[in-house]
Amino acid sequence: MIEALDHVQLAAPRGSEEVLRAFYAGLLGMAETPKPPALAARGGCWFEAGSVRLHLGIEEDFRPALKAHPGLRVRDAEALAALAARLADAGHPVARDDSVPGVRRFHSADPVGNRLEFLQPAG
Repeated sequence: MIEALDHVQLAAPRGSEEVLRAFYAGLLGMAETPKPPALAARGGCWFEAGSVRLHLGIEEDFRPALKAHPGLRVRDAEALAALAARLADAGHPVARDDSVPGVRRFHSADPVGNRLEFLQPAG
């Protein structure tokens, strides 16, 4: 019955849209997609890159996701390394993790503290 993952939603605090745009569109290069008018009134923003769609919704009692996270596959090993450097240069944490055989990966966080994993199969 289920055939694909349509999107992942992460929570964000009210008023964080500009820092989210700077991170997801500016730093990660994702395109912002317009929210339907009925949903736009709630705040937040949506982004996509290829088949990946991330929705950031406003949560009044916001707490960042410190364990749960999207795993975002990066094009190749060079792009993964370049992204890690770009995130580190911009002041975001980069924690490399080689605990999964055959996968290059690191964890970081968006500007509101949500955990993100970036990965690339090593083979």
